[in-house]
Amino acid sequence: MVRSRFLRDLMTLLALTAAYFFAGKLGLRLASVHASVTAVWPGTGIAIAAFLILGYRIWPGILAGAFLVNLTTAGSLATSISIAAGNTLEGVAGCYLVNRFAAGRRAFERAQDIFKFTFLAGLLSPTVSATVGVTTLALGGFAHWAIYGSIWSTWWLGDAVGAVVVTPLVILWWENPRLHWTRQQLIELALLFLGLFFTGWIVFGGRFHPALTNYPLEYLCIPFLMWAAFRFGRRKAATAIFLLAAIATWGTLHGFGPFARESRNTSLLLLQAFVGIMGVTTLVLAAEITEHKRADKHVRHLALTDPVTGLANYRRLLDTLDSEIKRYDRAGRPFAVVLLDLDGLKRINDTYGHLVGTEAICRLANILRIHCRAIDTAARYGGDEFVLVLPETESHAALRVASRIAERLSTDGDDPPVTVSTGTAVYPQDGKTIDELLAAADRVLYLKKGSSKKKLPLPT
Repeated sequence: MVRSRFLRDLMTLLALTAAYFFAGKLGLRLASVHASVTAVWPGTGIAIAAFLILGYRIWPGILAGAFLVNLTTAGSLATSISIAAGNTLEGVAGCYLVNRFAAGRRAFERAQDIFKFTFLAGLLSPTVSATVGVTTLALGGFAHWAIYGSIWSTWWLGDAVGAVVVTPLVILWWENPRLHWTRQQLIELALLFLGLFFTGWIVFGGRFHPALTNYPLEYLCIPFLMWAAFRFGRRKAATAIFLLAAIATWGTLHGFGPFARESRNTSLLLLQAFVGIMGVTTLVLAAEITEHKRADKHVRHLALTDPVTGLANYRRLLDTLDSEIKRYDRAGRPFAVVLLDLDGLKRINDTYGHLVGTEAICRLANILRIHCRAIDTAARYGGDEFVLVLPETESHAALRVASRIAERLSTDGDDPPVTVSTGTAVYPQDGKTIDELLAAADRVLYLKKGSSKKKLPLPT
């Protein structure tokens, strides 16, 4: 077992080292102000996401990846170690600050935490890597002190945008990798990303007349980011941001788009500032929309749920019965209702207390919840009465269900013993309206109650 865990951890470190190395080499291919400094550095986002997901124990993977990137680029062994240490400390600092002040891996669930993440991991922690890295290059004679500020700002902005764009992308997909999309959602997602790709290709692919290159054409991409945020939430919004960043970076490097300048480094810095701002804005909007939908869903749930038992309440019961009647009118399929009345609840309350009485109600509710089909609806009718709606069910099947529930309750083994009386009715034989159907079940129930009254045992 220990060996298996060691091998698993080793494979994780090797995979993380490889990911950081290839991301770093890809970013350094865009370097212009210095061979070891680039305005596009996804490694920061990978490092912070790895620390947040896997913990601080994976620091050797980040250190090894950063060391190999710098060793195979420029500088000496000593400068490569120092820069790698700065990159690793950057990830550690970002992870610590986000865990301490911005809800850790849940930083992208709320707008205020996204702002905190942006400041702590996107603006503050990159100063560690930029300061250590540029100072190391200057002290080692690989960079001139006269351009320290230019190199530092490029390093810092590349790391900052890498954190803002890559970290949420990795974490959101790591936490929820499954795809539960309907056909309609797939079509809409395809339209969204095709539209974003096509618009990005138009804006950053040199398809406009050269006279229009200085116009703010980049804002044509914003509606697609808003679309992703409003309709699909944080994960797709982060994916849309990443896709736009990739297209815009490619176009800007080829001299296309509104950010293209004579200096490639200046072009990338302008682009990164735009991508970073759009990334934060889109994620905040997506988080707000998701939180609003979650709160809206919770309010609807409360409006349709009995607070004591968690079953459907009277309003939802009426909606369900109305829907079943309409379905009968369309398909001719009958349905049954089972009315259940807890025997002697007042006696339980008077003898054992109201808390035990509430527990008795919940015992019946749990049996209804566990032993009903997914298409059935169990509702609290009021007080100690419950209704079970059974779609596509005839009278004999409803009687079996009622008998099974009564038997399960009477033999559940909890104290005090509890029994339930039941009455069944089938639509449309026993009633053609909701009131008639419930009244028919109620009559059957009280006929049974009158013929066989059962008293709960009293304490001695």
